[in-house]
Amino acid sequence: MTIPFLDLKAINAAYRDELIEAATRVIDSGWYIQGQEVAAFEKEFAAYCVTRYCIGVGNGLDALILTLRAWKELGRLKEGDEVIVPANTYIATILAITENRLTPVLVEPDIDTYNLSPELAEKAITLRTKVILPVHLYGRLVEMPKIMEIADRHGLLVLEDAAQAHGASLQGKKAGNWGHAAGFSFYPGKNLGALGDAGAVTTNDEKLAQTIRALGNYGSQKKYENLYQGVNSRLDEMQAALLRVKLQHLDQETAARRIVAKKYLEGIKNPLITLPKWEREEQHVFHLFVVRCSRRDELQAYLLEQGVHTLIHYPIPPHKQQAYSDWNLKVFQRSEMIHHMSLSLPIGPGMGEAEIEKIAELLNAF
Repeated sequence: MTIPFLDLKAINAAYRDELIEAATRVIDSGWYIQGQEVAAFEKEFAAYCVTRYCIGVGNGLDALILTLRAWKELGRLKEGDEVIVPANTYIATILAITENRLTPVLVEPDIDTYNLSPELAEKAITLRTKVILPVHLYGRLVEMPKIMEIADRHGLLVLEDAAQAHGASLQGKKAGNWGHAAGFSFYPGKNLGALGDAGAVTTNDEKLAQTIRALGNYGSQKKYENLYQGVNSRLDEMQAALLRVKLQHLDQETAARRIVAKKYLEGIKNPLITLPKWEREEQHVFHLFVVRCSRRDELQAYLLEQGVHTLIHYPIPPHKQQAYSDWNLKVFQRSEMIHHMSLSLPIGPGMGEAEIEKIAELLNAF
């Protein structure tokens, strides 16, 4: 038995007829940019997140970049301002900050949740701090009540990186509706995945929404009249139509992912392997199921020999990347341990009982 990390072909095959119908609708419409499908998806995803606005953009990175850029255009930020961000995030979160000539302040995560520690975030605040950028890593919602309380007390903006957390919630409030804005990715492998690149921003701030929309449309709100030196970053009609189909099935797929996670947590008993913490069901949507093992590379090779495909998210932390060579001598011990020990096991809505049991048995035998 070979077990893929994530079988996107099988996931999308479940909705093949609906996806073909949606694609045909776009093809037959003759309207492929900024049409009815994008408008409908934005309305539906805003309703799903319970926010006033959703702005479709080209991808998840652009969602973060354009939000920070909009705050600069609105006078809320200026070059050099500090943005607190977890040190163990995917590099895209950092790229969004430096692309806007803002200053990332890397903070160690909570070792049990892999998410930004509210306590360490508050300790990192200086007179130059203007934004906290929590990342709902692996699909687990950050302790946002604490983050928002800290932000309110210090007068800071909060931008959620919700790229991996579609549908996660806490105290009845979903990812994307906690901060002043949130960036989502619809990369094909995400829980809500397009069939290409796509992203969105959610917010309850009308002026911010208008500014982001203009910035992503060449800086224009009215054709041929340019308010800003903008870019081209727009969700296209085809991806919007496909996302509308998949959004209808998101909660069902999330429930299936949680079933896999529960079986892993019940079945894996090896003391060499540290399992993720999961106290409140709604808080985690398990975009990834990440374990830690001091013999990670050996474990990955062993599983591959047995036909189980795994991935490492992410082998090199941002501060050790050549792109940020000025940081290469910095030490973030907790983050580095996570990057060196983490292994992502297969998890997806279509996994069968036999596959889950096989993986648990192999891990217990390691």
